[in-house]
Amino acid sequence: MNRIKSILLIIAVTLLPLNIRAAETEEAIDIPEIVLEHLSDAYEWHIASDVSIPLPIILRSSATGKWTFCTEKSLPQNYFFNHEKHGKIYENMPDGSVKRPLDLSITKAVCQIWIVVIILIAVFLSCAKWYKKHDCKSDAPKGFVGMMEMIVMMIHDDVVKACVGEKHYKKYAPYLLTVFFFILVTNLLGLLPIFPGGANVTGNINITFFLALCTMLLVNVFGNKEYWKEIFWPEVPLFLKAYPVALIPVIEVVGIITKPFALMVRLFANMMAGHAIILSFTCVIFLGWTLGTAMGVGLNLFSALMLLFMNCVELLVAFVQAYVFTLLSAVFIGLAHPEHHAE
Repeated sequence: MNRIKSILLIIAVTLLPLNIRAAETEEAIDIPEIVLEHLSDAYEWHIASDVSIPLPIILRSSATGKWTFCTEKSLPQNYFFNHEKHGKIYENMPDGSVKRPLDLSITKAVCQIWIVVIILIAVFLSCAKWYKKHDCKSDAPKGFVGMMEMIVMMIHDDVVKACVGEKHYKKYAPYLLTVFFFILVTNLLGLLPIFPGGANVTGNINITFFLALCTMLLVNVFGNKEYWKEIFWPEVPLFLKAYPVALIPVIEVVGIITKPFALMVRLFANMMAGHAIILSFTCVIFLGWTLGTAMGVGLNLFSALMLLFMNCVELLVAFVQAYVFTLLSAVFIGLAHPEHHAE
């Protein structure tokens, strides 16, 4: 699947020079700028042409310590959007330098997370309401509740219980199920081109970093004695773990960091690449109308077919990435609870 994304990205990039020809007749379409703008976070939620929802900006000045509450259109003059720093807000200091203020703004990504949380609460409360009205002797649920039960039992039995182990899986099941459904719903909402979807949350490395950090803390804070013994004093020849260099312990300590790093980058890269390719082909459709009828129709037809294909692929990727993140997290947690090996 990654190979397919790479090929499609190469095709999209090769089409970018067409905007130079489009500039001869109309204003050039800067596809890279449009793609990067949609992938980055924002201080407003763009709905349609000239229609957007302003989001609250909360700043604390680095010079005076004064708090500022405003929107993008009412930003004070001492602040400005630094487009070289992904559109983040910077402050002009009295000495002529610029500095990043404390920024607690409610950005587009934050709003998308809140929407996901509201959706998850509504879904699981509705399912809980059904179970309150039925006992264990009732027939199995059907429809939406039945689908949710199927997904929950699949993750619970085939991932959490199988990977973490019989003794410890109950402690970690709530976290792993929450992570799975949060990533899944976030990925699906990100594919919607209109409000309340479209935000690139899991394609934001800050979000995937936090999720990976949570898994890292669960693994290392609650790992048992056998786990730490296998890291610092494994059952290998002495020269591999103590003299002249503690080779195996060093490798294991590095692995403590690289495991969550792999979780972070895998989810971030896959989701960002999918959004970038879809946006690129969308821009090519608008670009095709500036190239004449014959070339425009052919290019637009090709782009529309590729958009349909990529959206179908991204629907699968949305589930696969949520499943893989949960699976690997469960595996890492299970490895932190090895059983004592008798002599």
